[in-house]
Amino acid sequence: MASQTTKLSVLPRDAGSSRAARRLRRAGQVPGVLYGGGDEPLAFAVDARALRYALAARGAVVELELDGSTTPVVLKDAQRHPVRGEMLHVDFLRVRLDVAIAATVGLELVGAEDAPGVREGGVLEHVTREVTIEALPTDIPERLEADVSALEINDTLTLAAVTPPAGVKILDDVDETVVATLTPPTVEPEAEEEELEEETERVGEEGEAGEAGEAPAAESDASADE
Repeated sequence: MASQTTKLSVLPRDAGSSRAARRLRRAGQVPGVLYGGGDEPLAFAVDARALRYALAARGAVVELELDGSTTPVVLKDAQRHPVRGEMLHVDFLRVRLDVAIAATVGLELVGAEDAPGVREGGVLEHVTREVTIEALPTDIPERLEADVSALEINDTLTLAAVTPPAGVKILDDVDETVVATLTPPTVEPEAEEEELEEETERVGEEGEAGEAGEAPAAESDASADE
């Protein structure tokens, strides 16, 4: 459970143009906006390294420190560079620690190596990787786990099989949301070609054998004519 928080110091900034945002990034800062809590959105700048550490730490709640006061927040959105992966912009949402909120968490498959269908060569497909939940900010888990260790070939696992921690409610349709499927092993193209070649050779051999068997009959007919 996410029972701890991480402090992150930020500085207010003027919500300016994209040029101003680029200047911040060149200086090692990441522009961001703080929303919610009944207050106006607040633009801020935060050290890129400190932000990376805060988001990597355990716990969904971040204590945002601004002008000597702290505010509990959760990550609302983050934009990253598509190639370099560096943070370009971040949005936080003010929260109350005693009020449940909706959040998106990752869904991880466990026990795949023990699944009978996998051992038989079946293909395990991870269909749903994120789940929407509702919980107190300090109860939001880092992830949920789906046990696939009992899956046989042609089995389908839905979200109904996932048990969330106490205090956490899954908001997605648990009966209709497919988490994973285990399908029969696929036939490799090379194997298909080998089977086709073997079939072709077999048909050819049968044809030759048939022609060889007809030859004596032809000779016999010729002898009869003589």
